[in-house]
Amino acid sequence: MPIMNLKRENYTEKERRNIDILEILRRSGPISRPEISKEMGINVVTISNYVDEFIRRNLVCEKDFDVSEGGRRPVLLDLNPQAGLVVGVGLNLTNMVGLLVDLKGNIVTKTQVSRPRSSAKEVAETLLEIIREVLVRSKGYSPKIKGIGIGIAGLINKEDGSVLWPQKIDGDCTYASVELPLKGLIEKEFDLPVLIENDATSACFGEHWMGLEIGFKNVLYMFSGVGCGIMINGEVYRGAQGYAGEVSIANYKADAEFNCQQGNPCFMKRWEMDLGILESFKASGGLEPGNVDLRSVFVAARAKNDTALSVLQAAAKRLGIKIAFLVNLLNPEVVVIGGGLEEAGGEFLNNVSLTVKDWAFKEAADNLKIIYSQLRENAVAMGAASLMMQKIFSQV
Repeated sequence: MPIMNLKRENYTEKERRNIDILEILRRSGPISRPEISKEMGINVVTISNYVDEFIRRNLVCEKDFDVSEGGRRPVLLDLNPQAGLVVGVGLNLTNMVGLLVDLKGNIVTKTQVSRPRSSAKEVAETLLEIIREVLVRSKGYSPKIKGIGIGIAGLINKEDGSVLWPQKIDGDCTYASVELPLKGLIEKEFDLPVLIENDATSACFGEHWMGLEIGFKNVLYMFSGVGCGIMINGEVYRGAQGYAGEVSIANYKADAEFNCQQGNPCFMKRWEMDLGILESFKASGGLEPGNVDLRSVFVAARAKNDTALSVLQAAAKRLGIKIAFLVNLLNPEVVVIGGGLEEAGGEFLNNVSLTVKDWAFKEAADNLKIIYSQLRENAVAMGAASLMMQKIFSQV
């Protein structure tokens, strides 16, 4: 396997064509060379040259003949899903998921654990443990595993893969200077290429590649309400240094001067990852404090508990106002809500949607789709694995 350049974000024309052809095969195979040529608008001879190289590398296989409309029947092509496998690990609101997936995105094995505590050390230790577990379960596939993708909270340094980890200091969440050298740790132990990406960005890419119908190019993925993944014209948008998608601002020296009554806390200020749902529920005396976690609030809401319903309605309105701002700014086709909030149920999603329509420009919101993540708890892990797959596809 060639050494992959994981730092470079911009692809050459050849690499982009590699990705596009293999992506068509992943989504639409079995498919003929002429059909690929028609979809891409590139002559069939050029497509054949690329496909022949893929066949030589065992990435693509030829199948039965297609139905002929006259003349020679075209050969069907399909992606060989077992040509390579990728480990993906994702950190969610309530758990951490580890997957081994093939090149078509099929899950070969899955493991998950409860979300570790918020310190960088505990998260790193749990990440290493879950990768070990996935690899132990996948011993028969070891020679085919091409890399590891990690989706994690924080600001990701794209140069060295280090993570500025979000943690609480004096009760406030900030990005502390705890540079976690995850990439180096993982590569050293497992001797595989490693790609580190922000959780929301990973999930957004995963939904675009694996969950959404073909055709959507402008997508926002709301990882609860604390961050978002952004795709513009079918490409992940990371910003100049890779830090795009943080949807809050903070200046603790002037915190008292920055306040607003509607959407308490203010929709531009930093929130708890769960939108403050748990804290509000506990303060309202919904259940015995020792028995409460985020899932129990969702369960209580499904049982028509008035306190849980009220807390979730208020959280949905806050999230909807924040999404409305982003809809006006970026005018996406789809907003995907995930990170664990999928379990809040249909009424929560409906309240978010109604709020967005109330607060966003009508023209921007009329044709907007607001949906829950199709990949659910697998979104971050699948997205991180998919980003690694894209690198593999590009550098054939």
